Amino acid sequence: MRHSAIEYVEAKHLRKELADFRTGDSVRVHWKVKEGEKERVQAFEGVVIRKKKGNNRASFTVRKVSFGVGVERIFPLHSPRYEKIEILSRGSVNRNRLFYLRNLKGKASRVDVQEDVTPASAEGKKAPKA
Repeated sequence: MRHSAIEYVEAKHLRKELADFRTGDSVRVHWKVKEGEKERVQAFEGVVIRKKKGNNRASFTVRKVSFGVGVERIFPLHSPRYEKIEILSRGSVNRNRLFYLRNLKGKASRVDVQEDVTPASAEGKKAPKA
């Protein structure tokens, strides 16, 4: 009884429209910032280095380098404080946690971009001869 009551309350606060992104993707999070009486939207752009699961407690960490200093920010996945999450590029990684990026500098800290095969590009290729 108690367990289902908690699930019911938590289910009311889950976001319906979630962006489908993974670890290694470059994203832009549009976060609502409140300054005094005014509220504005500020973008935070970087690479997702971690995604943590768990219903309404799910979160993800985005890392960027700003003026030579690495900045990481943890965002709750189901928070009403962000407007949207834009996926800029898909990363090709073999790990779920990319904490090794913290120790890399310059071009070495970039994540490989995943190449998507589209039907239009597949039409231009010739079929192999049998």
